[in-house]
Amino acid sequence: MAPIRSDLRGEGPQGVIIHILYLHQFFMTRAGIGGTRSYEFARRFVSQGHSVTMVTAAASPAEAGRRTEDGIEVVAVPAGFGDYVRATKLGYGRRAFEFARFAATATRTVLRLSRPDVIYATSPPLTMALPALAASKRFRAPLVFEVRDLWPEAPIQMGALPNPLLQRAARLLERTVYRGSAHVNALSPGMRDGVLAAGVPSERVSMIPNASDLDMFDPALDGSDMRERLGLGEGGFVCSYFGTMGEANDLTQVVDAARLAPEVTFVLHGDGKRRDALIERARGVSNVIFSEPIPDKSSVARLAAASDACMTIYKDVPILATCSPNKLFDTFAAGRPAVVNCDGWMRSLVEDNDAGVFARPGDPADLAARVISLQEDPGRTARMGRNARALAEREFDRDHLAGRMLEVLERVAK
Repeated sequence: MAPIRSDLRGEGPQGVIIHILYLHQFFMTRAGIGGTRSYEFARRFVSQGHSVTMVTAAASPAEAGRRTEDGIEVVAVPAGFGDYVRATKLGYGRRAFEFARFAATATRTVLRLSRPDVIYATSPPLTMALPALAASKRFRAPLVFEVRDLWPEAPIQMGALPNPLLQRAARLLERTVYRGSAHVNALSPGMRDGVLAAGVPSERVSMIPNASDLDMFDPALDGSDMRERLGLGEGGFVCSYFGTMGEANDLTQVVDAARLAPEVTFVLHGDGKRRDALIERARGVSNVIFSEPIPDKSSVARLAAASDACMTIYKDVPILATCSPNKLFDTFAAGRPAVVNCDGWMRSLVEDNDAGVFARPGDPADLAARVISLQEDPGRTARMGRNARALAEREFDRDHLAGRMLEVLERVAK
């Protein structure tokens, strides 16, 4: 386990120990594949002497109940899905049902817990607002609500919430949780703008994004074992994607781009609803490799080390340009150029810092051309990789960002 540096704290209140009730349906440690922000933040809060109770969904019925993870008291609820990738494989109707089932069970659970000093709830799904608001009212404790995706706008634009009545109900829930929160944190500038547009005063909104894993992802990491396992050889140019293969990640663009860039090997690592369809689409395309989705984040770090560039790809839907994806910040930490296809914040990050390239969304030819431009210019690729790591260390250090969030929680609790 990577050590937590002693400079975690910023200028927040000193010597005040608080009990944080942390609500996140998809809590994940480094032993799994997926976002670990809640785990990484919570263990840093614990290292500062605070107590953290994490309410989450159990990965399986056998794992329901209480346990301790690195000082974090985890209360796993036997409802919903604790695995985000598994949840994305469900149809939209079943997914909504499971979200609601978890929210109901989590609400009953949190009301039986000891009183916290502050409640920290993170979405998606937006239904996390229900146990969060219930706990805030029951214990008269302030709520900090975190927006990781702009729900319900994201599922509406994706076509996952077509019913007008459900859309109005979801927007009402969004406004209700914002009004009931002492503070709202957004993970990107676009999300922050969405929160402000919903009427939340600017002094109650912060923007603390996802962080780079500077310990696990490292430019000096040896990825030779991953190259050998995937049969990549030593000299070929490798462009990888690691993450969910769902509806929001339009990886058909990558498969089609591979046909136009036979000199580049494209590795797709992960699982999700669209994986089987992508494998079928890539049939006969010899330079597309599907890596087995090993449930171990260290394998993702070794894949990044084995790659010359890493991709962050989304479907061409406007709301998705507001995302704050872990894979992008881990690409920076790995010291690899980032290939992004979202205009806005992500494009600005890579272009303004000379840390990668932008390809037009939904345009396989442009994606192929951008990747080939990196393959043909090793010096430029190496320079972008160095810039990416410097950007990660300068702006997305997890200790620093966890410290900023802890300051918010302490201030609100006080």
